[in-house]
Amino acid sequence: MSKNFLTFLDPYASDEPFPPVELAWDEPNGLLAMGGDLSSTRLINAYKSGIFPWFSEEEPIYWWSPNPRAVLYPHKINFRRSLRKNMRNKGYRITIDHCFKEVVYACAAPRARDHASGTWITEEMFKAYVELHKLNIAHSIEVWNADGKLVGGLYGVDTGKVFSGESMFSIERDTSKMAFIALAKTLQQWDYLLIDCQIENPHLFSMGVENIPRQQYLKILQSNTLLSESSSPLRQWKIEIDSAELSHWKPKVK
Repeated sequence: MSKNFLTFLDPYASDEPFPPVELAWDEPNGLLAMGGDLSSTRLINAYKSGIFPWFSEEEPIYWWSPNPRAVLYPHKINFRRSLRKNMRNKGYRITIDHCFKEVVYACAAPRARDHASGTWITEEMFKAYVELHKLNIAHSIEVWNADGKLVGGLYGVDTGKVFSGESMFSIERDTSKMAFIALAKTLQQWDYLLIDCQIENPHLFSMGVENIPRQQYLKILQSNTLLSESSSPLRQWKIEIDSAELSHWKPKVK
């Protein structure tokens, strides 16, 4: 089997193993397989293996494992003084798992600055991650303004000591960054090792995200994964974070 071969997954066999990630294509970077379904069983197997789905409307399900992998070590997060000031003085409130569905909807909504009419978060994807949320595996961070409006956030998948971020949104300036910082602080308190950001972009790199080899990422992931459909992580995620306290946080190596 070579990298020129693309595995087609059986949509009726959710427990079907994925091909080795070493077979992922170099171009487009990380493309590994197509087809299958978005059942919780298949998604859990994917995340345990360092694989994630990414596709658009009218496309088949594509599965990816890029090399290198964009990650954030929580203690390396960067945030500037003006962002700290906004968190401290503008009355923002930050929560976790208070409105998961609303965050995913907001991430899926087209935004004017994106100059795009579509979204990769299809209705099928939405339903799939809601099911993971019910299993206490997918989680959301929410940022609320002083008027009580949801204005920023992100969601992703917990694998034990690695959190795989899926998407974020920002209606008011810097609110997605606030959610990202809140996630990093919370995960560091819980001794998580990485936030998986999957694919690099300038927005993430400005906050301390870096690329590491796929094999290094997989070694960290697979030595710490706790994912199980029948035994989800017992961590209590539904909490509220003091934004003023968060503004003073100075991450350190533990």
